[in-house]
Amino acid sequence: MSDSSAATPLSERARWEAFWVCASVAALTILDLSKINVGLPSIEASLRGGPTELQLIVAGYALAFGLALVPAGRLGDIHSRKIMFVIGLSAFTLASLVCAIAPSIEVLVIGRIVQGFAAGIQMPQALGLIQQLFQGPARGRAFGLFGAVIGISTAFGPTLGGLLIAIGGDTDGWRLLFWMNIPLGIVALIYAVRLLPAKQVRTAGRTELDITGILLLGITTFFLMIPFVLTTGGPDDDPRRWFFLIGAVIGAAAFAWWERRYERLGRSPVVNFALFKHASYRNGILIGTAYFAAVPATFLLVTIYLQQGLGLAAVFAGMVSIPFALVSAWASWIGGRHVDQLGRVMVLLGVLLVAAGVVLFIPIADAASPDAVPWLFAAAMILAGAGGGLVISPNQTLTLQDVPVIQGGVAGSVAQVGQRVGTAVGVAIASSTFFATLYSEADTALDQATIYGDAFGRSMLVVLGLLAVALLFALLDLRSGRVTGRRTVLDT
Repeated sequence: MSDSSAATPLSERARWEAFWVCASVAALTILDLSKINVGLPSIEASLRGGPTELQLIVAGYALAFGLALVPAGRLGDIHSRKIMFVIGLSAFTLASLVCAIAPSIEVLVIGRIVQGFAAGIQMPQALGLIQQLFQGPARGRAFGLFGAVIGISTAFGPTLGGLLIAIGGDTDGWRLLFWMNIPLGIVALIYAVRLLPAKQVRTAGRTELDITGILLLGITTFFLMIPFVLTTGGPDDDPRRWFFLIGAVIGAAAFAWWERRYERLGRSPVVNFALFKHASYRNGILIGTAYFAAVPATFLLVTIYLQQGLGLAAVFAGMVSIPFALVSAWASWIGGRHVDQLGRVMVLLGVLLVAAGVVLFIPIADAASPDAVPWLFAAAMILAGAGGGLVISPNQTLTLQDVPVIQGGVAGSVAQVGQRVGTAVGVAIASSTFFATLYSEADTALDQATIYGDAFGRSMLVVLGLLAVALLFALLDLRSGRVTGRRTVLDT
């Protein structure tokens, strides 16, 4: 669907300056999803956090992120993406300060949840602004660069976190993970006010905010994610947490009923279900959800295995992901340049390459010497990184290719909700498998290296299962495009 008429009338330089503000802030929020992983042992030692609190620090951020996305995206679409962006970035910077000076684990958890909400406010504005600023092949290139930035942020997070902990010390080095956000957030705020476009094309007709729909969607997202957020894999896991999923089912049914009724009354719903008639949008969300269930869990488990299983220092455990970051950035750029020609074929190839890299982790952990494992993991990261780059930016571009620019914020928000739900589910399932194995083999005669190797191998099988789901959706989308004759090129 073409929306060239909705282009923001800015010069080429102004568009790219605004793009880099959006990409930089998105990178800052994504970094906080991954760099915290290497800081968990330091936080545990400093604030005496238990498994539940540590899980909330990681997954609570993702939960709050997911809850804020759609209402924030809707507000940005109907009012001002720039204003919402500035509000989110300001709140993120202040929440980082709270985390940096947190005197207790409880304060840190609260700060992380507020951080997540703030990240969820600003991310849909970044996606909506990029879609607003670029059309046609230029949009593919922009999302290719955006994917490269996100890939680098995700993969460099553990490295950066390990380096900051090495500088700050094992006890309080984790505080630097949050202190770094404050000057960067202030600088980004200055540039956001100066460079982001204030004008945007808005949808015709009524633009009221569907408060009931937002509340129902928030309730559904909360009940869907919370049992996974509370899953640690330890013996203290309460099986009653899965009853929350009943609330998710009821909430989803109520949300769908209300939105359709709201639309029949001639009003503007928070989510336009007509978007899901586009196979590119529907399948892209499913692929992204499964992919983000697998990859963040992989980084977390690799870091835990290297630090706790092999005794590697945080800074070196984080450096293992550098090859993924560099190669995925290159692959994202390539993917963005050629997505209009190859379409979903690139996404399919990307998922296969990621799976191939993950498969290599299992025999490496099982058979290689402890000194060789980090180096071999880094080599496997090259293969996985090439695949990751071919998934993130092409899938982002293809998911939004048929979406009108005026709905770009909320459409991107729904996709991001899928990613955050995927992250929470994937991290919970894979990490609980890891820790459940540790607990079950703790009283056996096996040595620590063998126990951690078993735990890592089993959790990687979970990751492979999640990647198989992503592969299935990519195959279905490819087949759907061939059957219907749907073009897999960008709008021009």
